[in-house]
Amino acid sequence: MKRFAIAALSALLGAALVAGPSAAQAWPGDAPLSVPKSKLDRALACRGGMDRLNGNGKKQPVLLVHGTGVTRRQNWGWNYWDVLHQRGFEVCWVQLPGRALGDAQKSSEYVARAVTVIHRRTDEKVDVLGHSQGGLEPRWAIKWFPSARHVADYIGLASPNHGTVVADTAAEGDGCFPACWQMRRVAEFIGALKRGEETPGPIHYTNVYTDSDQLVQPSGTSELAGGSNIRIQDICPARPVDHVGIVGDYVTFKLVMDALTQPGPARPRRLPATVCASGSMPGAGAPPPETANLADFSQGQPTDHEPPLKPYAQP
Repeated sequence: MKRFAIAALSALLGAALVAGPSAAQAWPGDAPLSVPKSKLDRALACRGGMDRLNGNGKKQPVLLVHGTGVTRRQNWGWNYWDVLHQRGFEVCWVQLPGRALGDAQKSSEYVARAVTVIHRRTDEKVDVLGHSQGGLEPRWAIKWFPSARHVADYIGLASPNHGTVVADTAAEGDGCFPACWQMRRVAEFIGALKRGEETPGPIHYTNVYTDSDQLVQPSGTSELAGGSNIRIQDICPARPVDHVGIVGDYVTFKLVMDALTQPGPARPRRLPATVCASGSMPGAGAPPPETANLADFSQGQPTDHEPPLKPYAQP
């Protein structure tokens, strides 16, 4: 009987090892990477070069994560890449594969690795600023890669945190690129992000959105449970800030700086009374024409289905 019990137990353990963690189990440690670390590392660049990234002890390093259909330079090169550097921040940015049109789970590996590398080099926590889809990958990285949880502040600008009707419509038509499928309101990717805590860890979550967003609709679907959700029009009624313009907007800039320099997430009450009088953030240039891609779900190679959830993210 004892020998039979041991054999039965061994069989059960073997089956569990083959099957991997069950739906009720947390994935042990970091989720497995599908991209070589050497390739992930090549996608990260910091102002002045990686060799100079050592932590200045004054301000936490900032990682910029771009949105859909653009490069990191097209998204950030005319605004925060220069402006944060001028204000004494160590600034880094990551280039997501294929201009972030592919599987967002894969893109999230680039963000997870970037946070890990920056933390190891500086011995400081990292502040993450993401725009559009670039607000989703950091959340995925924080949720599924514990080594990427060395984040002090998460700041999302115009991020489709609960999906968007624009992606719904695109997918129902002739199909759309993989990341578009993952930004539908009923996407499994969005469902996995919502499952459990939406704002896990001892991280300050700031989420800024605008009613004038032509991509994230309804605009309120951007709100994160447990985060500091800030609607620009609650500060400046009728302010015309769209999906692209939010990364050059003065009010948004003041909220970003408040989150980066003050305790906790951004708080509108700390903004100056004159904040609505200015249009563009200081130091911002003109957005390149490619930024129109950020709100264009007809680009790229269309597919007829959402990428399947990775085993570690399945319910």
